[in-house]
Amino acid sequence: MYQTLVQFLGQSGHEVPTAHIADTGVEEMDQNEDPGDIFHRDVNWIKESDLLVAEVSTPSHGVGYEIGYALSLDKPVLCLYQRDRKISKMISGNPHPLLAVQAYQNQQGAVKALKRFLSQLSEG
Repeated sequence: MYQTLVQFLGQSGHEVPTAHIADTGVEEMDQNEDPGDIFHRDVNWIKESDLLVAEVSTPSHGVGYEIGYALSLDKPVLCLYQRDRKISKMISGNPHPLLAVQAYQNQQGAVKALKRFLSQLSEG
């Protein structure tokens, strides 16, 4: 799913600072990094970005933190999740006006939701 979303964003002219996450083996590379370095790198990516797209089907403390941080900076956030998964109520129940939470059934559905999110941002 990550590869599909990164590919779509790249082909649409968007810069994706976290594109390397779609590569296999990235978890092993990050395990050797200093936690402070990873924190500062990821926070800087959010600061420099116009928006955040998160796949939240699998719970992650880090992704939850990133979502909250992006919203605190008034960055639009799209949270995508597989329709058959239960996600955190801290995400699904968050009324923040810049947060969109969208279920998808397959890769095409996720890309469609992402297109709609980007289109709404460009209209607003």
